[in-house]
Amino acid sequence: MHAHVNRNMEQPKDGGAFGASPLRLLEAPLMAGDSAKCLDEQPKWSWTLKLAMFGATLGAAVPVGYCTGVVNSPAVHMRAWCQETLLSRYDLQLSEGALELLWAAVVSIFLVGGAVGSLTGAAIANRFGRRPAFYICGVLLALGAICFYICRPLGSVELLLLGRLLVGLAAGLLTACMPMYHSELAALQQRSKLAPLCPLGLTVGVVVSQIFSLQSMLGGQEHWHLALAFYGIFVVLCYAPFKWYPESPKWLYIVKGRKQQAAQQLQLLRGYAADSPALQAELNDMEQEARVKSTPCSYLQVLTNPQLRLPLIIVCAYLGGQQLSGINAIFYYSVSIFRKAGLSPQAAELANLGAGSTNLASALLGPMLMERFNRRPLMLVSSFFCCVFLFLFAMLLHFIESFSWFAMGCIVCIFMYIIVFQFGLGPLPFFIGAELFEVAPRSAAMSLGSVVYWLCNLIIGMAFPSLQNAWGALVFLPCSITCLLVFVLTQRYLPETRGRDPSEVAPLVADGFKSKRLRQ
Repeated sequence: MHAHVNRNMEQPKDGGAFGASPLRLLEAPLMAGDSAKCLDEQPKWSWTLKLAMFGATLGAAVPVGYCTGVVNSPAVHMRAWCQETLLSRYDLQLSEGALELLWAAVVSIFLVGGAVGSLTGAAIANRFGRRPAFYICGVLLALGAICFYICRPLGSVELLLLGRLLVGLAAGLLTACMPMYHSELAALQQRSKLAPLCPLGLTVGVVVSQIFSLQSMLGGQEHWHLALAFYGIFVVLCYAPFKWYPESPKWLYIVKGRKQQAAQQLQLLRGYAADSPALQAELNDMEQEARVKSTPCSYLQVLTNPQLRLPLIIVCAYLGGQQLSGINAIFYYSVSIFRKAGLSPQAAELANLGAGSTNLASALLGPMLMERFNRRPLMLVSSFFCCVFLFLFAMLLHFIESFSWFAMGCIVCIFMYIIVFQFGLGPLPFFIGAELFEVAPRSAAMSLGSVVYWLCNLIIGMAFPSLQNAWGALVFLPCSITCLLVFVLTQRYLPETRGRDPSEVAPLVADGFKSKRLRQ
């Protein structure tokens, strides 16, 4: 499996910094005995790796998820404040239509920021590194929290809009870079546990925002700005030890050619000795990949390369399809659906929190499912049953007045859809790009996928209310069809990526739609 590296390759001038020089490992081929020892030596879950896992998840993914869901509950108070503030500061009385437009801007500027942040993700991750990209994300989140905290005391709608834009930029940068960062830090055996952490953090953040934005918590008229800024606590705690966060060894070695630093980072991440055969084998693999191509690809190169066309379509279709599947619309309208089922307003709000908690509980299964089961069957099961439950939900909701039990059937469909969504359609789109693309085109491809994700999110946010008014419950039928298309794409073209290095997967999709994907 591990490639033999030529002894005559050009050697860097810097020497080893500890024990046997890690650079000398690049010169020595694996001997037979070393190969057996390499198979026995497993990478450890070092403190450095755990810090990167939990720090990036709690310090960036959870705040982004928090900002996604926090404005729903206090929306009525925020709208009233915007109206009063503009009247007192500018003597500007907004009509109902103008107020709707302003509120749409408050909501959607976060999504616009997500798309813009995604476009910058590749350039930042390639030029400065995966770790600095994570740092910039934290700075944007911290500045956004400050804007939220002071916007109400200062009576500034502009600060509210600026805060939403800043956290949107951070969100786009996060979805473009964090799955790639975790994938490159992890050994092949550890990747399945780290890969779902970004979507898991987003889900945790939404649930936390639902709790703290309740009217009985911080979502009331006097404290809604505190609810918006509360996530800043996570940012401060998780970015405090930032200097101990590791850089991606693959970025250091393949993109920048800093082989000594890459070897040092690998030792910290894996817990290997300096003369470990397993460390040598991983460095040899990086050398082979660096020889193929080490210069990062631009967006144009990724878009025009026919060998990258199919994996790029898969990444974009998965991330866009996840949003067009209607998961956000389900949560947006779940309260009204629970009301139709006969629940009181307070009970409907608690049931909505229950739906968010179910989403979180299902998401917590993600790392275990990704470790034990292949990607293809998980995505096939998830997309198929999402299609089925969305179709049933649309039909039951459309004819909800026909039979009394249809309302309860709608609730059951919502909860079942949420559960199966987290089996594959929820977590897998975020990291499948890191498993399909090698290092050179990876950042650009994942940034393009992230742009599609935020654009489809924006489309749902802007178009869904109008379509719902025109079509009623049947608006969920296109969402069901989207899930069916994802199922067909998976069945026909997605190769199995679990336990395989991207260099093994890339040839399976290099022939575009003529590719013969490997199922097992």
